[in-house]
Amino acid sequence: MVLEGKQDVTSAEERRLKEDRDRMKYWKKWGPYTAERQWATVREDYSADGNAWADFNYDMSRSRAYRWGEDGIAGVSDTHGRMHVTFAFWNEKDDHLKERLFGLSNPQGNHGESIKEAHFHLDNTPSHAYMKYLYKLPQKAFPYEDLIQENARRSRKEHEYNLVDTGIFNESRYWDCFVETAKDTENPDELLFRVTAYNRGPEAAKLHILPHVTFRNTWAWGWDDYKPTTHQIGPLQTEINHKDIGTRYMQCSPSPNGCGGQDDIEPELLFTDNDSNYVKLWGSKSNKTPYVKDAFHERIVHGNKKAVNPQKTGTKTAAWYAFDQNKGVPPGECAVVRFRVSTKRNDGYLDEEEFDEIMDLRLAEADDFYFKINPMPMTDDLRNIQRQAFSGMLWCKQYYHFIWDQWANGDPAMPPPPPSRKSVRNSQWKHMYLDDILSMPDSWEYPFFAAWDSAFHCIPLAMIDPDFAKKQLDLFTREWYMHPNGQLPAYEWNFGDVNPPVHAWSTFRTFKIERKMYGREDLDFLERVFQKLLMNFTWWTNRKDEEGKNVFEGGFLGLDNIGLFNRSEPLPTGGKLEQADATGWMAFYALGMLNIALELAKHRRIYEDIASKFFEHFLMISDAMQYRKGSEEKSLWNDEDGFYYDAITWGSGWSHQMPIRSLVGLIPLFATSVLEPQVIKRFPQFRKRLEWFTTHRHDVSERNIANMKRRGKDERLLLSLVNEDRLRAILKYMLDPKEFLSDHGIRSLSKHHKDHPVSMDVNGQTYSVSYIPGDSDSGLFGGNSNWRGPIWIAVNFLLIESLLRFYMFYGNTFKVECPTGSGEYMHLGHVAEEIQHRLQHLMAVDNEGRRAINNGNTMLDHDPNWNQHMWFYEFFDGDTGRGLGASHQCGWTGLMAKMIHDTGVNCRLPQTPRSPTAAASHYFDDTFSRQRRQSMHADKPSSRPAGPARSLTRTRSIGARSDWSDKTGAETDADGDDDGTFSNGKPTPSRTWSIYKDDGPNVGRPKPEDDPDDPINKYVQDQLDRVRTNESHEYAEELTAQGDGATDGAGANGKH
Repeated sequence: MVLEGKQDVTSAEERRLKEDRDRMKYWKKWGPYTAERQWATVREDYSADGNAWADFNYDMSRSRAYRWGEDGIAGVSDTHGRMHVTFAFWNEKDDHLKERLFGLSNPQGNHGESIKEAHFHLDNTPSHAYMKYLYKLPQKAFPYEDLIQENARRSRKEHEYNLVDTGIFNESRYWDCFVETAKDTENPDELLFRVTAYNRGPEAAKLHILPHVTFRNTWAWGWDDYKPTTHQIGPLQTEINHKDIGTRYMQCSPSPNGCGGQDDIEPELLFTDNDSNYVKLWGSKSNKTPYVKDAFHERIVHGNKKAVNPQKTGTKTAAWYAFDQNKGVPPGECAVVRFRVSTKRNDGYLDEEEFDEIMDLRLAEADDFYFKINPMPMTDDLRNIQRQAFSGMLWCKQYYHFIWDQWANGDPAMPPPPPSRKSVRNSQWKHMYLDDILSMPDSWEYPFFAAWDSAFHCIPLAMIDPDFAKKQLDLFTREWYMHPNGQLPAYEWNFGDVNPPVHAWSTFRTFKIERKMYGREDLDFLERVFQKLLMNFTWWTNRKDEEGKNVFEGGFLGLDNIGLFNRSEPLPTGGKLEQADATGWMAFYALGMLNIALELAKHRRIYEDIASKFFEHFLMISDAMQYRKGSEEKSLWNDEDGFYYDAITWGSGWSHQMPIRSLVGLIPLFATSVLEPQVIKRFPQFRKRLEWFTTHRHDVSERNIANMKRRGKDERLLLSLVNEDRLRAILKYMLDPKEFLSDHGIRSLSKHHKDHPVSMDVNGQTYSVSYIPGDSDSGLFGGNSNWRGPIWIAVNFLLIESLLRFYMFYGNTFKVECPTGSGEYMHLGHVAEEIQHRLQHLMAVDNEGRRAINNGNTMLDHDPNWNQHMWFYEFFDGDTGRGLGASHQCGWTGLMAKMIHDTGVNCRLPQTPRSPTAAASHYFDDTFSRQRRQSMHADKPSSRPAGPARSLTRTRSIGARSDWSDKTGAETDADGDDDGTFSNGKPTPSRTWSIYKDDGPNVGRPKPEDDPDDPINKYVQDQLDRVRTNESHEYAEELTAQGDGATDGAGANGKH
């Protein structure tokens, strides 16, 4: 990634990714593609009424074969989900093996579906050459019934009851089961697996570990009767045969006896078939096969030796390691299991020393890769959060299989589905044929794609694996996903629902991130997706703006319960809902398409005309936010309140605004773009059209187009739905702690509505909206999310980008009070940075070593076996920052990795009150400024072991550098702001320099390495220099269309 002159310091992981991209070696063939939950998905639902939760529940999953995928713990599979390596555990207390993760169905949970486990995605690399997963297995009986009953008892106004609340982990009576996977140095088909299970409890305990190899059932449905096989060929070796993936061997190693015995522990190899147990499930007289899916539960838990195949063959196999000698594994000790899945047969023993060396080398290479992604100095805590965010993104990759025709009409070898099933959902999506690796919003709670989630996923993914990010964006526009009418599929519960149109934005950002970080310019990708998005844009204008007024409807648009009414259904009031957010989203979409068209026009001039078209689209949508109908003016903007609201219209000029201050009124800020002067100069026809509009449609441009004639900083032109007055009015609300601004980001609904709810009586029924900072108190949209107060990182991310675009135009001259009422004023670069830091403080430790997301849980905050492991929640309490919703929502909460990359170097850790002049970092260029302060835990060594990456990172710890001062007190810096006091009068750590003023040549630099030619250190110093000298250009480089671009040596066509 980092090139210094001709010196290539590409990491081993990047070389693997290049080999995969060039199709030299298929490094991504095997990865974490096994689902964490396949049961209760729409794909597996064959009921008459579409009740997926009841049709295939957790208890059934042990005995019933899946039709469309597989699930398991720490699962690894090939890219078509044919063969899966998963892990099961047993503590001799439960009535079944822990073979998959448990959670409550949507009807069972007081806030919808919810996982009830403790597991963490600790590490992963884009090639999946190294992966690490932690599962915490209780040593007492798992409290299944307690979790079900207590959550059923609780109301929607109470917190969820989770596994950590049951007391099952008291006295540390649990196993830390670390599962590591590594690939061979040269052969991506050679897979090494190591399980290390630590007894954290005070007494010896017994444990059974069962690595599984399972073939997805493709033979029982009547389409293909080929049946792959596994069979034992030696005491510790199994042969695996599949027509599509060839012959492989699972070679197990004897385990050291951690129970005090003299002899090693050798596994017993068990075999059965991955077929349904018809007798147990449906009371049939016999099964179709003598050995069925739940055989290992019967054999190990219930001692039924007849349950497994004595011929040692089947489509599902396990190696049963029993650490049950004497009293088991002593406290503080561990049980270790090693095995290898290989294309080569080895009748000898595994070389454990060589095995462990490969594992350690892959970990060191992962350290090196992630350090080079972000070599800038920051605290170890933030670096750990970022690493686990990336890891979670990669663990949420999943094989997704769905063929509408087979799903809707049933399989030849199975009874036909009920006729009513076709009309329950997705009847208009007959073209869908999906067989891909997709990025899931959450590995357990949302094991299915969601269109707008995926667009956000691609931003952090582009930082570490732009090829995979581009593939995700490309897939959604392909003919087997996109509807023939141009609509993108939303999610499997209702493909026809409407998500916000963020695809163009994500496509352009992904293109720019790859160009900025890797020097590759993939114009083929950009053009291919753009062409398909033209169809989608047309679908929006035809379907969501039926009257051609450029004021859009859209339904719930991903914001679930944010309004008075269910926005996906007809209004109880009659009339139509004209949505400020839908209209804002479409203006945002138009600007995204404009940016892409300008980028493509640099290589093909026909796109200059298309850019002009989207420029006009934006103008007309913008004007519609203050639309006219006949002689009466109607508006989504409320002049008295200074905010945008949704409006119900009944025709004939009748309309009613709903005065709810929510994200609906902030989303118009997203529709902001800055045109660079060199771009306008480069395209004379586009400039001519722009000037024509300014001259001949001055009614439009003057009414509500921001600054069509005025040029801003560096002669930039601003396109925005809001002019300066409206921007100030909206920001006054957004930055008010009594409204939107919380300690941890921007709320989705103003806190004003806590004491001032909005209600409407319709036909004897009262509809109301009030501020609810935590979980939803209603069942709207399943009740498992809430947009009436909590903080959502994805929309905060877009707000931050918008603020920085405004800053690119207005520069340091435009300042607002932040927080509102504090008397402190910041320009919008500082405001954007402030919000990013508040978001980072959701997860970063505070003065007391606590993380806001953990809600004061002492075990999670202070126990060393817990406090470095992160859950990435779906959303966060608007008052406290408590983590809410899905707990492995690395999809859009993974955006935290990008924010840490951009501003983590000067994030105030632990969280302290804000001095308004801390430098805004260069968000769109991935470079940084620094704030002087003491490092967190500077006296503690890094938790990472020494390795090759360590030699490159000796000065990256803030606490290890001498240029950080502990000086506090008031002082005034060159930009005229008081940098040493807060509004409450307490001192704050002072900043040595800012990107907004000039300092001495050595201020802000890391100390030189012993080796002055260290390329990583030189990169860091150069980046810090660029921050001080060229900030306006750096902001633009990652976001806006530029006058030129990078190529990778393959030419402008982007083929590489």
